[in-house]
Amino acid sequence: MTYSLEPAPVGSVRARSARVRTPLSSPSQVGANQYDLGSFNEATIIETIRRAGTISRTEIAERTGLTQQSVSRILRLLLERGLLAEGASERTERLGKPRTPVRLRPEAGHAVGVVVDPEIVSSVLADLDGRVVARRSVRLGPGTSPDDLVAIIADGVEELVAESDVDPATFLGVGVAVPGPITTDGTLLNLPLSEAWRNVPLRARLAERLAWPVLVEKDGVAAATGERWIGRANRSDDFVYVYFGTGIGSGLILSGEAYRGTSANAGEFGQLCAIRIGRVSETGAPQLVRECNPTASLPEIARERGYAGSAQTYREFCAEIGAGDAAAVAAAEQIADVIAQGAVALIDLLDLPLVVIGGPVFEPEIAPIVLSRVEHAVNDFPTARMARTVVVERSLLQAEAAAIGAASMIFHASFAPSVRGIQRPASLA
Repeated sequence: MTYSLEPAPVGSVRARSARVRTPLSSPSQVGANQYDLGSFNEATIIETIRRAGTISRTEIAERTGLTQQSVSRILRLLLERGLLAEGASERTERLGKPRTPVRLRPEAGHAVGVVVDPEIVSSVLADLDGRVVARRSVRLGPGTSPDDLVAIIADGVEELVAESDVDPATFLGVGVAVPGPITTDGTLLNLPLSEAWRNVPLRARLAERLAWPVLVEKDGVAAATGERWIGRANRSDDFVYVYFGTGIGSGLILSGEAYRGTSANAGEFGQLCAIRIGRVSETGAPQLVRECNPTASLPEIARERGYAGSAQTYREFCAEIGAGDAAAVAAAEQIADVIAQGAVALIDLLDLPLVVIGGPVFEPEIAPIVLSRVEHAVNDFPTARMARTVVVERSLLQAEAAAIGAASMIFHASFAPSVRGIQRPASLA
């Protein structure tokens, strides 16, 4: 196994933030002025500030429906805890008090996000803005056992926290992103590429080892959660995240929340693609779609289309795409067309306005092909294509989407007014 660690210094901070206890009943983020809903209102205000970036007290009151008195009282508490910071006063009119905007202090909260892949475990320590404070990666051998996997993850988390300058009081927990399928309590099920890890209760094993709350989520959902957190107002509504990782997955944000489904397995993108393109068995069961595993299929399809160069790896074939090799480009277009069909199925089913695409293997050479093919398909093929325009964009998080997203799961669970379906550890409740 190969280790790499890249620490970066940050300033010390003071206090841990408030915890969310009451779910939000509607996506409008409207608060209530009753004293006994203090935690609810704190969460509503935190979410309003997060979405805006910087915002005045008057604007908070207008957007939440809370009184000026309630907003001022809660902001005073949040400022005392060190979660918020005030900006320079601004005068918007000749008369009246100048407005003093507030913002989240990025260094007031930290979390580790871990991505588990059959070949590598990648971890980042991130602050509330999604800025990576330190990162660590461990290459896995072919015989990595469940015990080894738990030890690698736990050791990595402990080393990241210990070797950084982060105040331990600001560390909120550990988010782990894994390929699906999983259970709602964070047990790995029949992973297609990692038979040795099947039926491993990963969240429970890590919770026994680590001193902090642990959440386990599918990598596509984690990436979507990170996109929502980092994207602020631009990613606050409905969208699907098409995730390029260990195969193609997807994560859904509906009404501002990650949609996990009854069993925590919403977003099985390969199944949609198989049904859409008619790749089913004699019994009608969806079959594995090789185009939904681009790291393996791109070299294979390129050779079938006559590639005769020296490229061997996925990354080398992406470089050939960038160089304009006809066979490599044709292979990328074939993969993009199949992925586009899966995206069309999601748009037809959920009537979404936005498709975000990213992940650790969404290389810059293949990105323009995929983005253009998906944009064409989701706007030309759906039944309701005349009723809307679907925007297709590259992820804000790029290669570390799932890692930062996994850390953002902890932030979301700690601060967002409602996290539908996430089974939070008691210390995050």
